[in-house]
Amino acid sequence: MTDKQSMTYKAAGVDIEAGNRFVNLIKPLVKATSRPEVLTDIGGFGGLFSLNTRKYPDPVLVASTDGVGTKLKLAFQLDRHDTVGIDLVAMCVNDIIVQGAEPLFFLDYFATGALSPEKAAEVVKGIAEGCKRAGCALIGGETAELPGFYAPGEYDLAGFTVGVVDRNSIIDGSTMQVGEALIGIASSGLHSNGYSLARKIVTERLGNNLDAILPELDAPLGEVLLRPTRIYVKSVLNLLRDFQIQGMAHITGGGLLENVPRMLPRHGRALIRTASWPKPAIFEVLREAGKLEADELYRTFNYGIGLVMAVPRQNADEIIDRLRGMQEEAWLIGEIVSREHGEAPIELV
Repeated sequence: MTDKQSMTYKAAGVDIEAGNRFVNLIKPLVKATSRPEVLTDIGGFGGLFSLNTRKYPDPVLVASTDGVGTKLKLAFQLDRHDTVGIDLVAMCVNDIIVQGAEPLFFLDYFATGALSPEKAAEVVKGIAEGCKRAGCALIGGETAELPGFYAPGEYDLAGFTVGVVDRNSIIDGSTMQVGEALIGIASSGLHSNGYSLARKIVTERLGNNLDAILPELDAPLGEVLLRPTRIYVKSVLNLLRDFQIQGMAHITGGGLLENVPRMLPRHGRALIRTASWPKPAIFEVLREAGKLEADELYRTFNYGIGLVMAVPRQNADEIIDRLRGMQEEAWLIGEIVSREHGEAPIELV
């Protein structure tokens, strides 16, 4: 037998000291998201959260998980990592607010080949900002260093949120009536969906130049594409204190055509007037460069509407005014009509 040099975990690609430095960098970011119900700091095996049963006497927990998808490729290309965490939180909390649930806490999973504590801390900075916008606490997460699994400089993200709604306040579309109004709330851009198509258009039709200054846009192309997903939690919770909302849909993958039907009762059909809201310029850039058909646009992208809600018609104008007072752009975009046997659940006119 011959002597061989001792092997180490660090030599295999996992740097425990870098991991410890990362935890120290993010501790103040995590602390800034805390709520009174949080019982532990990060570092334990599990996060502890005390459920307030005085506020929710018949609580129902609502959970969601999601990721950011190939939008991360733009973050890598631009070497900007402080906003994708907002996307991660948004994709989860927007999914549960449409059922009337207040997001309580959030956990993240960050995986990379070789950990850069500073870059990872930028990602968590965005996650913490998203949690603050949603009013939920970041109570833990997992950082996985997987040598050889990811390309150098790349990482992946997943997020998990748990919220609560009182059983009598669950929004599931069951009380929705024909004649109710549909309100659309503006998106901030593509949010976190359709980027496989958007990136293909940018690469093959726009020269893959994220620094391009296009006359239609108010900022360089890459900056517009990287804008984080809008978080609607606080605005919706504000509305729920004073108004009846019969149904809501978060417009994510599948666009209006796939997501609006998810909130409808069997007897209801959504009639949406596509000229009722202005289309953000980035979608027109992609439409023109990609020669996209209307069906492709409405099934792939949110096309300027990030959330749709069904409300009693007599309250629609007041709700839109309230939303605009909270710096949300909102429009009356359609109504619920009767659905006959064999009819599609949504019609764009």
